[in-house]
Amino acid sequence: MQKDHSGSAPSTPTSRIRHRRRSNEIPSDFSKLNGSHLLVDDKNKYRSMWIRAYSSLWMLACFACILYLGHLYIWAMVVIIQIFMARELFNLRIRAHEGRRAHEDRRLPGFRLLNWHFFFTAMLFVYGRILNQQLVNTVTSEKIFYKLVSSLIKYQMVICYFLYIAGFVWFILTLKKKMYKYQFGQYAWTHMILIVVFTQSSFTVANIFEGIFWFLLPASLIAVNDVAAYIFGFFFGRTPLIKLSPKKTWEGFLGASVVTVVFAFVVANILGRFQWLTCPRQDLSTGWLQCDPGPLFKLEYYSLPRWVPQWFPWTEMSILPVQWHALCLGLFASIIAPFGGFFASGLKRAFKIKDFGDSIPGHGGFTDRMDCQMVMAIFAYIYHQSFIVPQSYPVEVLLNQITRNLSFEEQKALYMKLGQIFQERLLLKS
Repeated sequence: MQKDHSGSAPSTPTSRIRHRRRSNEIPSDFSKLNGSHLLVDDKNKYRSMWIRAYSSLWMLACFACILYLGHLYIWAMVVIIQIFMARELFNLRIRAHEGRRAHEDRRLPGFRLLNWHFFFTAMLFVYGRILNQQLVNTVTSEKIFYKLVSSLIKYQMVICYFLYIAGFVWFILTLKKKMYKYQFGQYAWTHMILIVVFTQSSFTVANIFEGIFWFLLPASLIAVNDVAAYIFGFFFGRTPLIKLSPKKTWEGFLGASVVTVVFAFVVANILGRFQWLTCPRQDLSTGWLQCDPGPLFKLEYYSLPRWVPQWFPWTEMSILPVQWHALCLGLFASIIAPFGGFFASGLKRAFKIKDFGDSIPGHGGFTDRMDCQMVMAIFAYIYHQSFIVPQSYPVEVLLNQITRNLSFEEQKALYMKLGQIFQERLLLKS
């Protein structure tokens, strides 16, 4: 092999592609960061901080507007975020191996379309299962439309199954010789993305319709924890926390934990005073809600020790019972949820990229912002269903199910059976 004037062998096209670095690829010394290279000593940290702060303010303003519009618009926001996350994850393998993956994708026309077919099939299945009752309650005014929606809900699982089978057959028919390994790898990667994206989003949407409070509080805890960890690490961080995220420090982690728990207790008291945040949504309308807030959102008053009025002008303190539950959410958000971010950092290291995308300046992609939210949304739903939702059903809910799902003859039979039960109990008491 001939050498150039510098004495080294000329690079081949394959080696040039292999060593080409994208703008968001991890630098060669990224994994060698130590205490002296943490964010506290970064010369460009102020520029990075202002870009991040500017983007955060824009995101906060947009989020506040959507939050004001109500449940349906928040759901739409979650769907849009899902689509961006799926796009970033679908592109991840191609970005990590740009030349080879792009060449192989060109040899498989329609393969990307197949990925999105599975995505929207999963979306139809998940949201159809979660929001079927809200959908029925929305179309009660028109009988024909009600019957159509009821039929779609009844056969929704069958429809989704055959849509999935259609994609499965489509995948089999597109298999090409010498590309089996790549195609099956993409097929498995697509299903992993569906699990990651829709597991999180399904619990998020369920939380929204249980009451915006149960969506807003967990989401805000993750945001506050992330900002507090950044600020404490920015000014005080010197001790590395975990090798997967070299810029994460113990100082940032501990400082953010304290701030998050205090924030959870205080903000739960503020959010819990608004009925439109605490009332569950039973349909898909956009009107403001009014309901009985329940005992969790009714103030309880506690007398303060005698020495407190000597220093502060308070003799008692008002606390919502839900604030004690908020402490549990705050502890989880500050101690366990960050491991969702560590998982995402490990995944990015596996593919040798710095961020999942560049949609949000200073933050990366949507997946970079939602990594901890995925863990938190699942915990918030499980906690709510286990410790908040009463085990008995309200009479209104039972009557609604009876009138909608039972025929007139079945309702009459139920009425007669309940009459017999009441008569037997009266005879026992007498």
